[in-house]
Amino acid sequence: MELPTPADLRQRRTELGLTQSELADTADVSQPLIARIEGGDVDPRLSTLRRIVNALEKAESDVIRAEDLMNEAVVSVGPDDPVSDAAKKMEEEAYSQLAVIQDGIPVGSISQTDLVHLDSQDRDEPIEEHMSESFPTVSKDATLDEISNLLEHYKAVMITEAGETVGIITEADIAARLS
Repeated sequence: MELPTPADLRQRRTELGLTQSELADTADVSQPLIARIEGGDVDPRLSTLRRIVNALEKAESDVIRAEDLMNEAVVSVGPDDPVSDAAKKMEEEAYSQLAVIQDGIPVGSISQTDLVHLDSQDRDEPIEEHMSESFPTVSKDATLDEISNLLEHYKAVMITEAGETVGIITEADIAARLS
């Protein structure tokens, strides 16, 4: 077992969005002690270090991440598929938009708004000629706050791992999780 360094403790605390005071309260130690440990001025007892690490682990388990929210079954279309396929899938799945994915990589999106403006002869054209920009992508580790900020500007967020699409999150997914 490797013990965390003062820099490790500070980094983990800040990544979790905790202040020194909040960590101190949870770990049942003083805020000045946290500051001195993080600054490398004090070498804490093992029992104190254990309480701090346990408090950080508890805070980490309270964070909602993309992997907790995402739908792994991504309904999508390919850029070479005809527009009529996108319309049919949207109707069947009752979705207002779809991701456009090529070889596992998000390359665009298409929505009912994109389809409304098309003539009947356009329905046989490839989706790539009518698609909009791709939904933003995040990793499975992205936090609820990060995803919520993106959803203020986009209809969905794609979850990728090693460049491959592994899930999707919409506002409906967040609402279902929080209710």
